Amino acid sequence: MSKVTIILLVILIVLIVACVVLYFLGKRAEKKQAEQQEQLAAAAQTVSMLIIDKGRLRLKDAGFPSVIVENTPKYLRRSKVPVVKAKVGPKVMILMCDAEIFPMVPVKKEVKATISGIYITAVRGIRGPLETPQKKKGFLAKLRGK
Repeated sequence: MSKVTIILLVILIVLIVACVVLYFLGKRAEKKQAEQQEQLAAAAQTVSMLIIDKGRLRLKDAGFPSVIVENTPKYLRRSKVPVVKAKVGPKVMILMCDAEIFPMVPVKKEVKATISGIYITAVRGIRGPLETPQKKKGFLAKLRGK
């Protein structure tokens, strides 16, 4: 056998082993995520709230209690998360929002939200349906329209 075929076989074996390892790690992460979703659903409450403000802020800058910041992994503390400032009853609270529903959260309107701890998982309007935001057209789509 030539040196080139030996090198290619070694590279192929390493790639196959890496794919198998990633497959099993993905399965494990999928199971963890399913368990976390079950826990969120078990602790969910439906609450009426007035949304004051929303934005993407770093975890440290958002104003969450120090316990929450300490319990998050160090590599996630600097990432920006969707944060909603809302008035729930007489209290003004800072809540974290699901990234999928964050664009649908209206500002300065009253909504019924499903929350689990400080995490907003679902939002629906009290007085009629919520407006879905329009997707922005890309540069090529604008050129095609002209």
